[in-house]
Amino acid sequence: MQAVVLDATLGVEDVVRVARDGARVTVGPGAVRRMEAGRAVIERRRGDPEPAYGINTGFGALAEVRIPPEDVDALQLNLVRSHASGVGEPLPAEVVRAAMLLRAAVFATGRSGVRPALARLLADMLNAGVHPVVPSRGSVGASGDLAPLAHIALALVGEGRVEVEGNIMAAAEGLAKAGLKPVCLEAKEGLALINGTQVMTGAGCLALQDAEHLAAAADVVGAMTLEAVRGTPDAFDARVVGARPHPGALASAALLRALLQDSEIRESHRHGHAKVQDPYSLRCMPQVHGAVRDALGFVRRVLEVEVASATDNPLVFEDGAILSGGNFHGEPVAIALDLLAIAVAEVASISERRVEHLLNPALSDGLTPFLASQSGLASGLMIAQVAAASLVAENRVLCHPASVDSIPSSANREDHVSMGMTAALKARSVVANTRTVLAVEALCAAAGLDQRLPVRPGTGVRAAREAIRSRVPPLDADRPPSPDIEEVARILCPGGGLVEAALEAVGKPASPTSRC
Repeated sequence: MQAVVLDATLGVEDVVRVARDGARVTVGPGAVRRMEAGRAVIERRRGDPEPAYGINTGFGALAEVRIPPEDVDALQLNLVRSHASGVGEPLPAEVVRAAMLLRAAVFATGRSGVRPALARLLADMLNAGVHPVVPSRGSVGASGDLAPLAHIALALVGEGRVEVEGNIMAAAEGLAKAGLKPVCLEAKEGLALINGTQVMTGAGCLALQDAEHLAAAADVVGAMTLEAVRGTPDAFDARVVGARPHPGALASAALLRALLQDSEIRESHRHGHAKVQDPYSLRCMPQVHGAVRDALGFVRRVLEVEVASATDNPLVFEDGAILSGGNFHGEPVAIALDLLAIAVAEVASISERRVEHLLNPALSDGLTPFLASQSGLASGLMIAQVAAASLVAENRVLCHPASVDSIPSSANREDHVSMGMTAALKARSVVANTRTVLAVEALCAAAGLDQRLPVRPGTGVRAAREAIRSRVPPLDADRPPSPDIEEVARILCPGGGLVEAALEAVGKPASPTSRC
């Protein structure tokens, strides 16, 4: 796998490749030159009698406290130790890896004024699979993700804990096992390690990739349901959607048309069928799924800017200036990730309504009640819908935006905060819930399509059904649905095979193949 080089601008896909696929990270020569130049500016100011925030002053509300030259290095270690106040269960390794990469990328801009050794150690830890244990709660996204980044920083100085090959151990031991040595922090370097949006942004990049995949999955699974209940694709006509040409709707409708192409089921009920129009959850898929696609496009634009940005404070410039600002504030990311959660929750909401059309005999156009093999004696997939409904309800609670909240901290110096990490955690939960809801729909739709045989669905739908049947047998008698739901959820992940099979069948490019 091609290495990710910290020299050029990173993209969301680079973050995913390192975080999930284990791509190696190297520090390019241009980045080294920039970091050396930025460090020279800091060294010139180290003994300056003029106050320089984070170099010879305290932090936050203590910014007016002057630090004598002999204590400047100790100040940085104290900062890291005191800010490692995270609580709760640890973040998944993929989120920690994403944050480590992004923090090293910030250093590579030269704007942080740190030595190249810090970026190199982060890259070496990533390559060796040494992952700091980072509690998931404790960030308000004000001066960035102070607490979680401090736990990463602790590991770089040989303190705290790390995870190596599934084993938790002291950071000093984990570094030694990998042949690495901790760093001794110098002026400004502790502050540079903890000041930024990299944890929320890293989590957001992973959630975005999964959400974009779910947007395609929604079309694939929705097309399966449309065929199973003998709906009509007429509402997806290019002329109809083109009369209100939102980009996402156009893309969704085009994919639905391709998936449904050459459908024998459609031909079987084209004439003399009682339905004139399908319910909204079927007819309006391009409009709803398309709005989700457009929202995710906005999220991608925000994150692409963020992963290529310097979010430290203060920032170091080529002319020797050291300027304090607010690039660490997480509001752009927080709002974007709140939107991601809201958009993805709509995928689950409309999906659960389509499940109703599959299971309810008054709506399913001839399918057995609850898709049971022997209705009454067997309950079929009745309670699978209940699971989907519970997740939709949970998503609605999680979609309250974190970014509208703010609790002042640090003696009111940090008097407006973003709650961006909360937005990121919520977004990840909504994505996971929505994948499971789509898995319930896909499982039900496959059972409905089984009942339509030997009449065959469209090309893409047929491939999707076959992908499910290669992993989950038909429902010929009652059995616990949970393992089947979990298996379908796995193959709905990026690279899992369900969406990829459907897209390949209709000649559409597949989404990224990273694991989820």
